[in-house]
Amino acid sequence: MVGRILWKMFGVLAGLVVLVWLGAPIAAAPHWQPPFPEEPWEYFQLTGHFVKGPFLEFFNQHGRTRILGYPQTEAFYDRRLGLWVQYFDNVRMEWHPGNPDPYKVQLGLLGEELGYREPPIPLEKIPRGNPLQRYFPETGHVVSYAFLTFYEQNGGLDVFGYPISEIRLENGRTVQYFQRTRLEWHPERPRGDRVVVGSLGMMYLQKFPVPTEYRMRRPPPPGPPRSASSEEIMELRVYASVRHPVTGQEGYQTVYLYVTDAARRPLRGVTAIARVRFPNGLTMDYPMEATNARGISALTFYFASLISGQKVVIEVIVQSGSRTFTAPTSFVVWY
Repeated sequence: MVGRILWKMFGVLAGLVVLVWLGAPIAAAPHWQPPFPEEPWEYFQLTGHFVKGPFLEFFNQHGRTRILGYPQTEAFYDRRLGLWVQYFDNVRMEWHPGNPDPYKVQLGLLGEELGYREPPIPLEKIPRGNPLQRYFPETGHVVSYAFLTFYEQNGGLDVFGYPISEIRLENGRTVQYFQRTRLEWHPERPRGDRVVVGSLGMMYLQKFPVPTEYRMRRPPPPGPPRSASSEEIMELRVYASVRHPVTGQEGYQTVYLYVTDAARRPLRGVTAIARVRFPNGLTMDYPMEATNARGISALTFYFASLISGQKVVIEVIVQSGSRTFTAPTSFVVWY
């Protein structure tokens, strides 16, 4: 009898030892991270970050800064996701080494994580027989016209994911959210270049900051200084606003200009023209003073004889080399 009891106790203890032994690797797993390939690499002077290995390959194959934006962090291992990631202006790259080629690099579902998914459209609103519109049953939304053309020509599902909203108006701008990105319509830009990828990567970093050590600028690599690429030199971010969004029929209005480089650092010494389009068809061009150290310039002009309900449209135009950047704003006459 005693022997049986001792034998049972031995079995229980042996089982506990096995459980502890099996559990040890699981407990240690979160502290382990797979190595990340660091060759080849490219350094971006504007933001002070490197893009390396498979992330650089994906970057080069999918539109570089035009689609993905500039790197805003170094590549780092995110223990929450259990993945190597890197944030860019517009996207988050993720490395999934267990995936088959060419799907080892995926873009994070930032549109989903930031909460922009909308309910599917009703069945009766699904477009039929229009080649310029495409319904995605996976999420129940439609991509149309210029957004659909841009989507199909610039990576489709791999870059943008499925649409998670319909076209919507946001701060006066027509936009549409996708699982991985946001598309924006910029009518002020040249024809054929009016669809722009929105800065979801930056929005995510503002809402969910990553450790400062990964966002800090890195010194340039040793060796002869490398001149900035044309895409770094030419890319500006131009914003315009007015002091009084709603005005009377006569008075003064002030237009503000804010200019940064692609890394969102204010640019000093940028000049611009404020083109004011009045409802009666009159267009006036006002030269603006150069931006100050904060990247800001302002212009005040007088107007009169407007009618309640009319809208005055303003385009602030910046010329940089051979490229023109235009930032729209407006105000409404109400009283």
